[in-house]
Order: sequence, then structure tokens, then C-alpha cells
Amino acid sequence: MHFTLYSRGYCHLCQDMLDALMLLHTPQRPFTVAVVDIDTAGDAALLARFDELVPVLFADPAQPELCHYFLDEEKVRAALALES
Repeated sequence: MHFTLYSRGYCHLCQDMLDALMLLHTPQRPFTVAVVDIDTAGDAALLARFDELVPVLFADPAQPELCHYFLDEEKVRAALALES
């Protein structure tokens, strides 16, 4: 499983979400996380889309977001269960 976290470097909520997500990482349910800083990604569309929503977490960027602002542990666990 791979997650994408849209974030900002100075955002404490972003770090909180990443920390909470990493608490769910286990040998039985491994995953990777790509953290994309919307301010340094060089993508104006990305910045416009997520400007006021960060942090935003996706299991699949082509699908709806799992959560924003705060980790929705239930949705993340469901996504991990689907991947098994």
C-alpha cells in the first residue's frame, strides 16, 4: 500500500497527520508514504487544489481523499484491509 500526503513544511497539522499515520505501520500492514510539499512541488494546480486543505491524505490519487486536517484512522485501516 502506498499513501500520498499533501502537506506544507511549516504545517503542524501535516506533521501530526504523518505521525499518526506512521503509528499504523506494522510488519503485518506495511505501507509507504510520499509526502508532497505543495509549496515546493512547482505545480500551480496542486497548490490551488490543496491550498487551504492540507494535510490531505490519499491511498490513490485517482480516488477521493481519505481525510484532510486530521487522520481518519477508520478510513486508513479500511484502506489497508482492502489492500490485503
